Amino acid sequence: MGNNVIVLDHPLIQHKLTLLRDKSTGSKEFRELLDEIAMLMAYEVTRDLPLKEVEIETPVGKARSRVISGKKLAVIAILRAGLGMTDGILRLVPAAKVGHIGLYRDPDTLRPVDYYCKLPGDIQERDVILVDPMLATGGSADEAIKLLEQKGARSIKLMCLIASREGIEYINHQHPDVPIYTAAIDEKLNEHGYIVPGLGDAGDRLFGTK
Repeated sequence: MGNNVIVLDHPLIQHKLTLLRDKSTGSKEFRELLDEIAMLMAYEVTRDLPLKEVEIETPVGKARSRVISGKKLAVIAILRAGLGMTDGILRLVPAAKVGHIGLYRDPDTLRPVDYYCKLPGDIQERDVILVDPMLATGGSADEAIKLLEQKGARSIKLMCLIASREGIEYINHQHPDVPIYTAAIDEKLNEHGYIVPGLGDAGDRLFGTK
């Protein structure tokens, strides 16, 4: 699949993803699982954050220890379903700023149309984690990355739960410098552009809508 795709196969992520996929899982449990998976994935996505050494005082004596070296992060959610992933990440990195990009998919062309974009004012100074549970055709992620780049974002990582091979190939082609973090790669898309087997419509399952 290329070097730009990182599949997070941790047992806890895989276990919770299986429960998330199950059609009998209701909205409350779906929300909780999505939140938990996002936090576990963020642990891996932030693995390369730079550290610096500081001196602290423990109850026993002085110690040289390490802290994150002032790296600024932004979590950008693609609406609606990306909202379900932000809180889990923020529990790990509470100083991160949050932005939102609203996109809907034209049912005839399957192409994304953007209707909302609100980003941190200093987005160009931040490492961006772009979140959306599903990477299907890749159209929404492509549009979101383009919007971020137009606003000056230079370092972008895409984090999703399930990706299609088609979506991965499209993003790799359009944005070869954007790594994709996913918990699973599914084989195909159906005629409506949904990932098969996937988990259905993440937004509807998250918010209990149809």
